[in-house]
Amino acid sequence: MGAHGMILFGHGARDARWAEPFERLAAKLAAARGDSGPVGLAFLELMTPDLPAAVAAQVAAGCDTITVIPVFFGQGGHVRRDLPQIVAQCETAHPGVRIRCAGAVGEDDAVLDAVVRYCLETGAA
Repeated sequence: MGAHGMILFGHGARDARWAEPFERLAAKLAAARGDSGPVGLAFLELMTPDLPAAVAAQVAAGCDTITVIPVFFGQGGHVRRDLPQIVAQCETAHPGVRIRCAGAVGEDDAVLDAVVRYCLETGAA
């Protein structure tokens, strides 16, 4: 049985600094997971790696299961339409690998609660 990888999937931007919080999130997730499997980043556009390259890297590292986590606030067209198409391409390219997509992080109540706490703390400062 191979490793279980995780890929944080974001939109991407022209300004490289835009990726900094995603890189910090990936590092925190990797530290929290320990030896459970690799954590990677992938972007829809304007930045690299794209999702097919990130999946290929995790497959090369021995992953047979990969969870893609869209780091989007909502289930817009990129998450509902573009992401499933890209995942289907990845599944075709790696037929022995199970690729699962989580919902957009902003759809989760725990994430929204964390944002509310941040807003309250920021407003109190």
